[in-house]
Amino acid sequence: MQQQFTPQQALPKAKNYCAYQERCHSEVKDKLYGFGLNQHEVEQIISTLIEENYLNEERFAIMYAGGHFRTKHWGRVKIKYELKKKMVSPYCIKKALAAIDDAAYIKTLNRLAALKLQLLKSEKNIFIRKKKLQSHLLQKGFETDLVNAIINKK
Repeated sequence: MQQQFTPQQALPKAKNYCAYQERCHSEVKDKLYGFGLNQHEVEQIISTLIEENYLNEERFAIMYAGGHFRTKHWGRVKIKYELKKKMVSPYCIKKALAAIDDAAYIKTLNRLAALKLQLLKSEKNIFIRKKKLQSHLLQKGFETDLVNAIINKK
């Protein structure tokens, strides 16, 4: 049985939820609806959280993009897709992707390519090896033109 909360009970819980880690609006809304609140109450609490700087979509997007790039080595394409799924605004997505350092981005792409090639060294057919490398890098979310430039160098 799901627990029901009044807006007065839900606000401090929402503040703790947002203070624990950066959240996007959709995550917080889902959490509040899970508390059994109606749309008007949810909108009230969301606006309070924004006013008190517990909730900041731009800050969330930048943290999300940077974190997933550094820890999971995702490319900009995948990060953009995941932020869109979280209903982050295009403006915030653009700011987040711009915050990723270009030099670190290329360095990470080259390192991932080198690691994958190391794993594929037993593959004798060069075309299959290049195709597998390309698929791996595209799945990680790197741009097609950058991936193709790497493939053509190898």
